[in-house]
Amino acid sequence: MATLSQAGTDAMFGPVFVPFPVDSAAHELRVQVKTADAYGWVHGPSQPAKAKPASAGTSSTPLLLPGLTDASDSITQDITGPSVDSQTGESALIVKPPPPPQRDNLLMKRPRRVPIREPVWHAPWKLHRVISGHLGWVRCAAVDVSNEWFATGSADRTIKIWDLASGHLKLTLTGHIHSVRGVAVSDRHPYLFSVGEDKMVKNWDLETNRVIRSYHGHLSGIYALALHPTLDVLVTGGRDSTARVWDMRTKAQVHVLSGHSHTVAAIRCQGTAPQVITGSHDSTIRQWDLASGRTRQVLTNHKKSVRALALHPSEYTYASGAADNIKVWQCPDGVFLRNLSGHNSIVNAINVNSDDVLVSGGDDGSLKFWDWKSGYAFQTTQSIVQPGSLDAEAAIFAIEWDRTGTRMITCEADKTVKIWREDPDATRESHPIDPEFGKEQRAKRRELY
Repeated sequence: MATLSQAGTDAMFGPVFVPFPVDSAAHELRVQVKTADAYGWVHGPSQPAKAKPASAGTSSTPLLLPGLTDASDSITQDITGPSVDSQTGESALIVKPPPPPQRDNLLMKRPRRVPIREPVWHAPWKLHRVISGHLGWVRCAAVDVSNEWFATGSADRTIKIWDLASGHLKLTLTGHIHSVRGVAVSDRHPYLFSVGEDKMVKNWDLETNRVIRSYHGHLSGIYALALHPTLDVLVTGGRDSTARVWDMRTKAQVHVLSGHSHTVAAIRCQGTAPQVITGSHDSTIRQWDLASGRTRQVLTNHKKSVRALALHPSEYTYASGAADNIKVWQCPDGVFLRNLSGHNSIVNAINVNSDDVLVSGGDDGSLKFWDWKSGYAFQTTQSIVQPGSLDAEAAIFAIEWDRTGTRMITCEADKTVKIWREDPDATRESHPIDPEFGKEQRAKRRELY
């Protein structure tokens, strides 16, 4: 103690020009405190310091720096102040090492475990009727809100109206000078809209069966068309790499949605954000803000051309189809949910009904039926071309459900329209769920966790 007092006296009353000695122990302690204050959260919550038995000739007391008013402060719990050696009179710094990182801190958290859903049983689907009449590839279809008739567009430049119950031809509309690539029936007006490779957008009055409006602006062929469910606008997209928003009544071009670098092949509209979704051959999906005409999100998960989009009728989700696989997304931010892999073909068309049955149609005529919730493919079938057609003309270009979701319409390259229905004789025993489904996912999860 005398040595400590002598050192203090010399420091206070020594020569004026002698520099004040720097206490290296105190400086190091201050650095330790600042480090713990700035980076202590990385190591997780500190553990309470255990009381150490005092050794002979050594006194250890917590050091309080400015700003720390309590010796039980979380920072000073791990740092002990200087002690004085009884033999040499020199101070020694006692610093308790920080506790090891906690297993549950942010740096060591494992990814959230997504539950594996058990598949729901669905009855298989079978061919119900084949409708012939078009002279070219059938590229698109749309069902009327009354569920009594549907329209199809073809490469023969015509639009045909068919009776849904009997399959009989009711009407043929002519006016396009090139292949018709998209048709849509308004739910709120007696209007039919059509687009084609002739760069024309036509509005047909179903009461007079005549074109009452045409919309001009596209610089190349138009491949996709969608109507907004609540607003009087329609959105078209095509080979000029743009999607254009039109006022239905004034024919004014409201927005030009630019951003894609290749053909816009699929468009969907919904009443909530994002109100417009587009898929393109540039392998991206864009979600748009309809009010400003700007991109909200760009989804780049696909590696090949996005050719089809399908909105779920009741969930806030949608699916996209490409040559690599089918992906499911969550609105409004486009969060990726899951892959549906196994359709080993270029997917040209997808659609989902209210019973959570997703169907995808391939460029080779294959149809694959999926359970939406689990991603289980419960049926795979092959569309048979009509006699006189080539096997290469088995491609499926469009898939539409009727308004009840119990009948499915496919538009195909063999110039036919096919209607499919559920097999009424199928049971859980005759068509059971594959017990092997989910085993691979569970095995991967066990390896991960």
